[in-house]
Amino acid sequence: MSAAEKIRNFCIIAHIDHGKSTLADRLLEVTHTLAKREMKDQLLDTMDLERERGITIKLQPVRMEWTPPQTNADSKQTNADKGLLYEDLSYSVRGAIFEVRKQLGSGHKENVYQKALALELKQRSIPFVQEKEITVSYKGAKVGVYRPDFLVDNKIILEIKALPLIGRKEEAQLWNYLKGTPHKLALLVNFGPDGAEIKRLINSDQSASSPPESVYVLNLIDTPGHVDFTYEVSRSLAACEGAILVVDSTQGIEAQTIANVHLAQQHKLKIIPVVNKIDLPNAEREKTAAEIVNVFGFKKEDILFASGKTGEGVEEILQQIVARIPSPNGKEDQPLRALIFDSKYDQHRGVVIFVRIVDGQLKKNEKIQMLGTKTQSQALEVGFFKPKLFPAIELATGEVGYIVTGLREVRKARVGDTVTTLQSSNTAKALPGYKQVKPMVYASIFPTSGDDYPLLRDAMDKLKLNDAALEFEAENLPALGFGFRAGFLGLLHMDIVQERLSREYDLDLILTAPSVEYKVNLKNGDSKIVHTPAELPDPSHIESVEEPWVLVEILIPQKYIGGVMELITARRGIYKNTDYVREDRVMITAEIPLANIIIDFYDKLKSISSGYASLNYELLDLREAELVKLDILVAQEKVDALSLIVHKEVAESEGRSLVEKLKTVIPRQQFEVALQAAIGSKIVARETIPAMRKDVTAKLYGGDVTRKMKLLEKQKKGKKRLKRVGSVDIPQEAFLAILKK
Repeated sequence: MSAAEKIRNFCIIAHIDHGKSTLADRLLEVTHTLAKREMKDQLLDTMDLERERGITIKLQPVRMEWTPPQTNADSKQTNADKGLLYEDLSYSVRGAIFEVRKQLGSGHKENVYQKALALELKQRSIPFVQEKEITVSYKGAKVGVYRPDFLVDNKIILEIKALPLIGRKEEAQLWNYLKGTPHKLALLVNFGPDGAEIKRLINSDQSASSPPESVYVLNLIDTPGHVDFTYEVSRSLAACEGAILVVDSTQGIEAQTIANVHLAQQHKLKIIPVVNKIDLPNAEREKTAAEIVNVFGFKKEDILFASGKTGEGVEEILQQIVARIPSPNGKEDQPLRALIFDSKYDQHRGVVIFVRIVDGQLKKNEKIQMLGTKTQSQALEVGFFKPKLFPAIELATGEVGYIVTGLREVRKARVGDTVTTLQSSNTAKALPGYKQVKPMVYASIFPTSGDDYPLLRDAMDKLKLNDAALEFEAENLPALGFGFRAGFLGLLHMDIVQERLSREYDLDLILTAPSVEYKVNLKNGDSKIVHTPAELPDPSHIESVEEPWVLVEILIPQKYIGGVMELITARRGIYKNTDYVREDRVMITAEIPLANIIIDFYDKLKSISSGYASLNYELLDLREAELVKLDILVAQEKVDALSLIVHKEVAESEGRSLVEKLKTVIPRQQFEVALQAAIGSKIVARETIPAMRKDVTAKLYGGDVTRKMKLLEKQKKGKKRLKRVGSVDIPQEAFLAILKK
């Protein structure tokens, strides 16, 4: 069996909060990828933001090595306790090994354990020789010598290690030595932190060409569950052959569960359904399993039951991954082709790209080229994710790993590009890569200080490297200065980007009101795409405006159907269908303008359904609508950043709602401030922020009333002058008010 046949590449897909990260923790624990002292909850959620919000934002790869429990078919090769070969001698040697570990504990060097074991074997009268020269043969001819740590009774080879964990490399090395000797049995002994670990390797006539043990390499990519991070999920799926579908037994199938399954089916992946959280008192195992069968058509016997919290059923999941997910089908003898599925920027080592090796292999220090950008570099380091970066000598066909490129220009390593060796760059064909993501929501980002614009530009470039769904281009607004118009996959995505820019790059930012992409058809026959109200042409030049519509899937308990239908109607939605997932849960399908769901639709939906609703949406098409530009004037000054494109029918109510909200968040000034909503030259709503009043008569303690009137008149004239020349500083809260209508 080739090395690639022992590799399984898979990801975990699920709706948000269905237990993906917890299940991933248990997989790492069962496979001993990390020592117990290194384990913590949500281990693969590496960002503080992920841990604070309890959601996965970034895909995260990790490599695990796992040996399935032995069956009768292969016990003749690897079973240490069935008495097939040197049973009595094996037990005596094992007793000596465990006694040494018990007496010495952990943390010593290999030579200390070797000396102690030699004394223990002598005491037990077990014959042995240390570092005896054994002839290594190839086709009957002597090709070298091998000196094992111990040769016991001229039958058993012993190799002693003192490592945190025995890896595939150590086993393979001893196996290769054993194959070239006349001996049949070798014990690889590791005095590790958790005890003495013994791997038994047998070279019999039946197993001489087999690997030392059935050690499988499992490459897991943990994925986000929110609809705004679907692009992260699709990139993970493209690097895998299989997927674990996790469904919460207390919540059942939800909207993003269905969307992720459809994505996995499009990528032709083998899907293993798992009902999770079966340890909870309110778990509905059979109901959830029946839902999975009904909605997706899986066979009931293919569904697994597990608890990511207690570890129940996790061993069976690993067995099914090995049994049901196919191995990679790349060609080892072809030139290198590796797909970049993610990347990050390291200030010391430059761009680090995450790759899936499709064909060929890559060794450390080889010259490489990105076929898309034609960028040349060197593989300064290659390795795996454990889950931290773990250096290796090479990456082979089918493996998932990383390459340190040393590149300082982040735009030269693009997600979806193909990496090959420099010598193969003329012959290697580029991989299909990824479908270009289309942003759903647009907003402008500006630094509060104009001097921070270069810092914002560098931060956006570096963030784009780590967040391939982010799109941006430079923009200049008179009121806010230089910044960027950015495209996001949704409001949560926008919120996360703003938070990451503020935290990771220490920037103070202003975000404008979110908008969508509109197509404007002009009277002269041309058409124009606009993303912000400021780009909208003069109304006299506009023939028609088209807005994007989305297909919305809402999963809710049956009793909330009425409230949800009212919400859909209020947002100019068109009801399409209702499907019963089970007797008390329904999926409502509707078509709604995208602009009507990006701001507060999800909050309203959660409120109506007492938090039980889940939502998924996908872009449909552009449709003509009566849309107008709603301007906001603060003290007679138009504020472009607060402008909106709204439907004509709701423009007046939207304007009134917005100026009422702004009145509560814009601070009072020394003069009266008028807040107005306008469509063209027509004012449709107005609110007034009253002036702050200083008691100028407080110092008077008597005298004629004319003295008091004189002071009040002087104050009135000053406020009138301020109203004419004064300016209003609009806080960030005013821009956020638009998001919380």
